[in-house]
Amino acid sequence: MKIRISNGRIIDPAHHTDTVRDLFIADGRIIAQGEAPDGFQSDRIIDATGLVVCPGLIDLAVRLREPGYEYRATLESEMNAAMAGGITSLAIPPDTDPVLDEPGLVEMLCHRAKKLNRAHVYPVGALTIGLKGERLSEMAELVESGCVAFSQANVPIVDNMVLMRALQYAATFGFRVWLQPLAPFLSRGGFAHDGEIASRLGLPGIPVAAETVALFTYIQLAKITGARLHITRLSSAAGLHLIEQARGDGMDITCDVSINHLHLSDMDIGYFNANCHLIPPLRSQRDREALREGLTSGRINALCSDHTPVDDDGKLAPFSESEPGATGMELLLPLTLKWAMDAKVPLIDALARVTSDAARIVGITKGGHIAPGARADICVFDPDAWRRVTRDMLISQGKNTPFIGLELPGQVRYTLVEGEVMYGG
Repeated sequence: MKIRISNGRIIDPAHHTDTVRDLFIADGRIIAQGEAPDGFQSDRIIDATGLVVCPGLIDLAVRLREPGYEYRATLESEMNAAMAGGITSLAIPPDTDPVLDEPGLVEMLCHRAKKLNRAHVYPVGALTIGLKGERLSEMAELVESGCVAFSQANVPIVDNMVLMRALQYAATFGFRVWLQPLAPFLSRGGFAHDGEIASRLGLPGIPVAAETVALFTYIQLAKITGARLHITRLSSAAGLHLIEQARGDGMDITCDVSINHLHLSDMDIGYFNANCHLIPPLRSQRDREALREGLTSGRINALCSDHTPVDDDGKLAPFSESEPGATGMELLLPLTLKWAMDAKVPLIDALARVTSDAARIVGITKGGHIAPGARADICVFDPDAWRRVTRDMLISQGKNTPFIGLELPGQVRYTLVEGEVMYGG
């Protein structure tokens, strides 16, 4: 299909483009901007007057809940949610059931996702078998099956010798390792940031040291092995400082932050709001401000939704017994825009954190930008349309978000994947 997107404000952070012009698509690719190619006859015209046309968003942390947790969400429901959120590429953590530690499981996930003909799926394979931290997974075979990196999800490796061997193996073949810094013994039994709020509510705390001790270990082992590290869901100012120090020593290390930790703090737990039960926990207001500044300055490389749909029963339990996680795909764009407005960040820089910068972390070369020749993964949105977050507006099967009731800017009008309109008119 040949599509002309007319009169849109094209923002392409990868090529520093921010201008009003037409965009031309054919055979699933971007073929031109501005003037139509010779002989181009569009099958469809999308009027984007007053709208922003940008690369489809790339989300670095999306739990689709299949296989194994279909009662919380289905592949189809979450793919539809991605389309409603303007997200065209998803990185999938390995903590499914069974764990993504075998090539066949990865191939099955990719096949099922492709049959739905929605967002591109990029599995992150398990670093160790069953995420048990004992035996290394067959990383080379998992890469051949479609994995783009390796992770332990929220399950830290206790034995540092196993972790060092995993990093050595990954470094040998140039595989990137994504790790969430959470020291197992310091975080054991905790449910909230170790501070005044947790004490007042009688909740066992998780100190910032749980992040920094693990992060220091990861950095030291990566220096020894030469592994390429990506730190996922950073939560503290102290953690960001350690990453800055490592970069100063010449280390190749990137990091991301979730929309939850960018906008919320432990104060938002209020009276045991289970939607604020997250891993890692929401930290102090000081930590939140440091994360916001880090994302603004580019010291934090990307923003993700950390999409974790949970069924209602899982959130109706008392805070310490509730399932951790929050749904977020449909809120990634609005909360990115909200942060940009609050911090006075130019729109092109804000969108970079969820498009081109995220693409570099995953290793996507065909997407994350909309220059001629790129894959036609497009998000068209109205930056001036405000909506109140309600359960009914969320297409995701998970309705568990701490942002219910909040008015947010930005509404996706169209989502295109490889030149096909998957969401909108």
